[in-house]
Amino acid sequence: MPGVVVVGGGIAGLTAAHLLADEHDVLVLEASPAVGGKLRLAEVGGVAVDVGAESVLARRPEAVDLVSSLGLPVVHPSSTSSSLWTRGELRPLPRSLMGLPLDLDGLARSGVLSDAALDVVRREPDLPPLDLSRDRSVADVVAERFGQEVVDRLVEPLLGGVYAGHAGNLSAHATTPQLLALAREGSLLEAAARLPVSDAPVFGGVPGGLGRLPVALAGSGRFEVRTGATVRGLARTETGFALTVGSTRDAEVVTADRVVLACPATPAARLLAEVAPAAAIELAEVESASMAIVTHAFRAEDLGDLATTASSGFLVPPVDGRAIKAATYSFAKWAWVREAGAAAGGVLLLRTSVGRHREESALQHPDEVLVASSLAELAAATGVAARPVDSHVQRWGGALPQYALGHVDRVARIRSAVARVPGLSVCGAAYDGVGIPAVVASARRATMEP
Repeated sequence: MPGVVVVGGGIAGLTAAHLLADEHDVLVLEASPAVGGKLRLAEVGGVAVDVGAESVLARRPEAVDLVSSLGLPVVHPSSTSSSLWTRGELRPLPRSLMGLPLDLDGLARSGVLSDAALDVVRREPDLPPLDLSRDRSVADVVAERFGQEVVDRLVEPLLGGVYAGHAGNLSAHATTPQLLALAREGSLLEAAARLPVSDAPVFGGVPGGLGRLPVALAGSGRFEVRTGATVRGLARTETGFALTVGSTRDAEVVTADRVVLACPATPAARLLAEVAPAAAIELAEVESASMAIVTHAFRAEDLGDLATTASSGFLVPPVDGRAIKAATYSFAKWAWVREAGAAAGGVLLLRTSVGRHREESALQHPDEVLVASSLAELAAATGVAARPVDSHVQRWGGALPQYALGHVDRVARIRSAVARVPGLSVCGAAYDGVGIPAVVASARRATMEP
């Protein structure tokens, strides 16, 4: 009998198992055929590349420290400049903090905002302080200080990449606490101007793909992993917990002293229904967004000038009505991707993404339609009309939890309810952040709870 069962083999569950394995026998139960959650590698054009998350925020230590502890090297992007595809052309992405302008001259030169919108931004220091007595949406906070155009053309494309959500529905308290910290000083522009400038890399990755991280964790031999093991029920026993695993026709019962639920909000709510009903009710209210990543491999000679670009890609404001929300020139962003493509016969890899919260209809097309749409948008943005040698569609259904208004208080209530059940804890992207460092921190917190 394992001392601890971790439900969910994504990065949260694997990290929790890795940490708990120092003192316990740990079993990870993962419903899908493979571990990794939203970290996954797939072969495209003869090159194994990330088709999920491809980088971590390097200015938070949790993920970088975990990667390094497993003996994996950490690398940083070769290119960090990017663009906005808006108002009919690719424009330099102005320097910002989640859309908060940090360089007004650069913002004006970019042509992203109208002259009238620029005037609104410049007058921000004259505004009275924000009312922060209640949780407010990101759009509400930013529009009050800078106007709706800044929300539409700067904030929305950035949040779309991180949360696949909409600024009007996302809690500023939960998603952009750094903006609120600056707002407490008065003018956001003036507070942002006082921020120290750091030369430290913003993002980090792993040569060969971030998808190597869950493989390294699961392959460490420190704990047992079972894939294809759906947990259908969780109940208390006199000494711990009983988990019902497998199909209804061929179910088995696994017992444990301690359980860590590291699965998404919906299955976690279902499993908590009997042991922590108050937490289950709260978790059932956490919505999620679906998205897809379409990766292409092109012959280098077919990309023309794009093959030598210094840009890492571009973001697309939803107000422009495009089918894609972003493109990443993986061959330019990561040296290892370019080198692997060269070794595979001279291919260059890039990818586009599609899908936002409550816009699942955009994903209800067969793969070939998503590929064709992706290529058409790339051609419109860059002028490249070549056909790739290979394409791959990775769908992520319900992958990104949405932090609605009141999310921070909701998470506090969930943790309070779970804490009343000795030996039970929760972690994952549904709680304190969707980025990998935040998820790793969530797992660490879960392992430290009694």
